[in-house]
Amino acid sequence: MKKLLTGFVVALAFSAQASIAQAATLKVAATAVPHAEILEFLKPSLAKQGVTLDVKVFTDYVQPNVQVNEGRLDANFFQHQPYLTEFNKSRGTQLVSVAGVHVEPFGAYSSKHKDLAKLPKRAQIALPNDATNGGRALLLLQTAGLIKLNPEAGITATPRDIIENPKNLRFRELEAATLPRILGQVDLALINTNYALEAGLNPAKDALVIEGSDSPYVNILVVKEGKEQNPEIVKLVAALKTKEVSDFIKTKYKGAVAPIY
Repeated sequence: MKKLLTGFVVALAFSAQASIAQAATLKVAATAVPHAEILEFLKPSLAKQGVTLDVKVFTDYVQPNVQVNEGRLDANFFQHQPYLTEFNKSRGTQLVSVAGVHVEPFGAYSSKHKDLAKLPKRAQIALPNDATNGGRALLLLQTAGLIKLNPEAGITATPRDIIENPKNLRFRELEAATLPRILGQVDLALINTNYALEAGLNPAKDALVIEGSDSPYVNILVVKEGKEQNPEIVKLVAALKTKEVSDFIKTKYKGAVAPIY
């Protein structure tokens, strides 16, 4: 009887070890809102599939790509394709998108003015200092009728590409994460939605002008080239495309973030 009991205990131990061996940890970088919150929502469902999701929160747009490219992290979730394309080009990285998840309409905010039409002459405008988001901000200002850009500038336009500036607006290019903190120091700041949400701004209500729902800047899940078919990545992609995630985004962010599924 004692031998049978010992054998049973040993079998249980081996079974537990096998379960641990089968479980895999997936390390994913994300900005806090909404990306990390969406990933946290997925943790229970992925755990049932044998994937432990380890979410690493970053406040910048550079290290998440650097660390995925170096293999220190498995994936990241914070950026759109134009930013990734420019990053790969300028940094020589080999990163690819494996899924589009949602759109965060980009907006312009002010704590001093209630109407873009009433911006004073020589108003100070703060823009993200990375090529794609800076260009995206300028395109939004052009849509609002405040400036006109050289048509050849495209999505990576800079203040040097402005060909008409009736109000003689002045531009400051700053790191995207700092823009909510300096909102009171400028007349207008063009802020990525993830940072706006972190700062307690509601893009749907607080933005003086905001991109339409047809924005091409879909936020994507990114891995190093060659890792696209990693079994844990495939499970994460499938989870991000579920109705449950879509409903979570719609309910939690009330239009400030729009799922594409």
